[in-house]
Amino acid sequence: MKILGIETSCDDTCVAIYDESKGIIANEICKQDKIHNLYGGIVPELASRNHMKNIIPLIKKTFKISKTLYHEISGIAYTAGPGLIGSLLIGATLSKSLGFSWNVPTKKINHMEGHLLTPMLENKKILFPFTALLVSGKHTQIINAISLGNYKIIGNSLDDAAGEVFDKISNILGLGYPGGKKISKLAKKNNSKNIKFPRPMTKNNKDLNFSFSGLKTFVINEISKININNYQIKANIAYAFENAIVDTLIIKIKRALKLTKHKNLIISGGVSANHKLRSKMSKIFKKKNINIFYPSKNLCTDNGAMIAYAGMLHFKNSLTSNFDLEINVYPKWLISDIKY
Repeated sequence: MKILGIETSCDDTCVAIYDESKGIIANEICKQDKIHNLYGGIVPELASRNHMKNIIPLIKKTFKISKTLYHEISGIAYTAGPGLIGSLLIGATLSKSLGFSWNVPTKKINHMEGHLLTPMLENKKILFPFTALLVSGKHTQIINAISLGNYKIIGNSLDDAAGEVFDKISNILGLGYPGGKKISKLAKKNNSKNIKFPRPMTKNNKDLNFSFSGLKTFVINEISKININNYQIKANIAYAFENAIVDTLIIKIKRALKLTKHKNLIISGGVSANHKLRSKMSKIFKKKNINIFYPSKNLCTDNGAMIAYAGMLHFKNSLTSNFDLEINVYPKWLISDIKY
């Protein structure tokens, strides 16, 4: 079984082919960072227009690299949400059109489920149930993953997600977009640990939700008091800010694991590539005999492979795939509301 995966939920145009027996045989991404960096963040209209420009050439490139013929594709999986509605429609419309043309079924995939399943793509020893921390540009969630397609959100971001705050603070520090890697790189140059920022919503030992808007405001106020051209002070602020985010995530995951009693923990999404997060998590949970699984760093951010893999699992699990041309996307589709 070979599945074509198409991911266009935000600004990256992603296409991949997953072979059930060989794994990922092609995984191509066309990024738009340089375009959106000019505006300090993602401009939805520009994202959609560039998806339209990039997606067909990227599909052709993916087939060429993988030496796959169109008639070898068993099904097409595409991201139907959550995400930007214009971007989602580009991928969904093309997927449905290709499915009709090639006479193969299509399967809508939840973007966050794609992230959640990514470590399983690389490590077949991971089995349900497990606890997952999904941390990205638009989402910070703790998931009780019971079985394929059966997920409960036990912790969620009430306002800004961790990745959003990284991008915002990066812009204010003059580092640009996207901010995660740039904040981490700057933080390594710190020479003081005297700056302390709050760990939001951590005093109530039962609360698993996240709120990073207050931390964002606190850090912005501190930045307004410094000389923005002083590289060393900026590095010290980046260090303190990154630690505040990472520590908050760790505190919440500790509580979640006490609740779920799972011994397997998946950490996925763009922010899961953060070195400090991985280092601290591994050090803490190794002592507690918790098995932590991350995606490879090239699979942390949006990619088509995770959608193709999720599609393969669902195609095998269910025969209710669609051959019709009805196109539906769900910009606010919760992982807990999946119904295939």
